[in-house]
Amino acid sequence: MPLRMWMLDLAREQAPTLDHLYHYAAFSLDAGYDTLGLYLEHRFAYAAAPWAQGNGCVTPGMVRRLQSEFPSLRIVPFINLLGHMEGFLNSEGGSTMRETPFRGMQACPSSPRAVEFCRRLLVETMDAFASDLVHIGGDETWELGACPVCSERSGGRSSIYGYHFGPLARAVVDAGKTPAVWGDMFLEHPDALQQLPSETVVFDWQYFGGLRDSAPRLMQHGHKIVGCPTLHVYDAAWMHVTESEANVREVSRDVAELGLEGVCLTTWESALFGAYDTVLPAVRGARAIMDDPSGAPGLLASYGAEEGWADLMSNGLAGFGGDFGFDGHRSRLKCRLLLYGNPFLAWKHHRAELTGAAGTKVLDLCAAALAETKDEGCRGVTVFVRTAVEFVQMAEIAYGHYAAGSPELAIKALSPARQAFDGLETVAKRTHERTGGSLADIERCRVAKEHVERVIRRISHYGRGELGYLPAFDVITHPRFVPHDQACWWGVNKWGDE
Repeated sequence: MPLRMWMLDLAREQAPTLDHLYHYAAFSLDAGYDTLGLYLEHRFAYAAAPWAQGNGCVTPGMVRRLQSEFPSLRIVPFINLLGHMEGFLNSEGGSTMRETPFRGMQACPSSPRAVEFCRRLLVETMDAFASDLVHIGGDETWELGACPVCSERSGGRSSIYGYHFGPLARAVVDAGKTPAVWGDMFLEHPDALQQLPSETVVFDWQYFGGLRDSAPRLMQHGHKIVGCPTLHVYDAAWMHVTESEANVREVSRDVAELGLEGVCLTTWESALFGAYDTVLPAVRGARAIMDDPSGAPGLLASYGAEEGWADLMSNGLAGFGGDFGFDGHRSRLKCRLLLYGNPFLAWKHHRAELTGAAGTKVLDLCAAALAETKDEGCRGVTVFVRTAVEFVQMAEIAYGHYAAGSPELAIKALSPARQAFDGLETVAKRTHERTGGSLADIERCRVAKEHVERVIRRISHYGRGELGYLPAFDVITHPRFVPHDQACWWGVNKWGDE
């Protein structure tokens, strides 16, 4: 029977207990999956990286107990051994292994320490997981050849890539297991596939189309191919259900017609107020589509009593366009509200689409969505969207009063934001307790509230022109604002972050 796998992303701040993992494993079997992938990165307690064992990471003991409780479910580790190692590289203890300083997410393949570190991670992974399949990553290594040492290596980026992953894949084969890699960089550097043992399985992830162009190119050296669609959560306020369904159907159809190894559904980034329990019905629905791409019911139907809510929060929101529309880009509104430590960025960039009549329509939709559901996870997702819109509107009102010379009214308009972020913090805590969700989201709400309070103090101190000038609203709300720096020199140099 072709492979039927669901990959659970734990690397994006998830902190599951063993009970949470039990729930996901039981769900996988009940939904008809034969394989559960655990995408780990730094969220695994490696002895080789004691300095990177963040609170709530998965431990080898948890994996062994999970495997013993679910012997009929193949539990596959997904690790990354070059790109997407930022959790290691941004912890003190791993910073010297970076390919590029200050930013980026790739280890240096020319660093003896980094190469040995990858080897040790792989050995520990194979020791903990009984699975015959071991996914060693390899996607999105866009920094290849960036450091001075790598740039001098002969053969170019393709050679660097192949010579890094070839020995790692052979180590998996030598251990009696089957290596797997992501396919995107081999489409960029097809010659690198020659460095991998023929047993290597290539996971061809195509989230905006099918496999008819990519899979034949990856099969040229005899490698088996797994087709990987996704649920579009990372690029939505909640999820783009219609586009997710189309992607699952197209990839599943291509897998069947091209005779490929199977399908792996990926689910990414259930942080920034995503909630895995709100996605599980779609994961279940996707399993049916894998077997019957043309005839299986749509993903919305898998939501049962919550179908009305799911339609509103996916297709309904997308109908407003802007950042709610489908463009494949990580949700800008979510990032600007919480990820960057300055919620006023959401006001600066989204005021046109979220104030006035347009904003009222979004809030009306959120009210309708809340009326459609009693599920805690669904309500939490909706409250997040509603709060994001309400904050932008609060900031717009405050801006108007501030610019008109009424700092007291500006402060009054902003004051409810404190309670709003307290409410989001409660949602984040409950999501963590319920699903093992992001601990960072809890802290992001606190950071946002603290910055609002900081801005309120600034307006109180400088909102009447006490500096001899009135800083622009986007300046006085910026984390780097400094009184008397009227020209904002902190923003002049592009290398300021360095």
